[in-house]
Amino acid sequence: MACMNEDGQWIVLMGLLTALALFFLALIINQSALVGQTTAEGVLEFPKNDIRDLRLEIFDYYDSYEGGLTPLEQQHYVEDIVRISLERKNAVVYFWDGPQQDVSGRMLRPITIHYNNGVTEYDETVYY
Repeated sequence: MACMNEDGQWIVLMGLLTALALFFLALIINQSALVGQTTAEGVLEFPKNDIRDLRLEIFDYYDSYEGGLTPLEQQHYVEDIVRISLERKNAVVYFWDGPQQDVSGRMLRPITIHYNNGVTEYDETVYY
């Protein structure tokens, strides 16, 4: 027993440590792929273009204030925006404005937009 060679134990121990390191590295790489996929799905499901279209229509509506629409025409305009959003996009839309405020020397009106399609809920206040 006095002549037993112990060099083989170091090789086995280094092999075990290398295997554990590769295992943890594989776990980290696997988790990063899942996180990236979830983030990409979230970005793809966000209705960015629907909200842009809605904002454009609402800004056109407030531009029509200066165009001389009657109150009845303005009411129909708002109802059309809400109904079209509900019918075509399955989204509940509300918007309203507040009194004009002085923002950096310009008189702007705060417009609050609410958008909810059941998956994404979006609220925004824009000074226009």
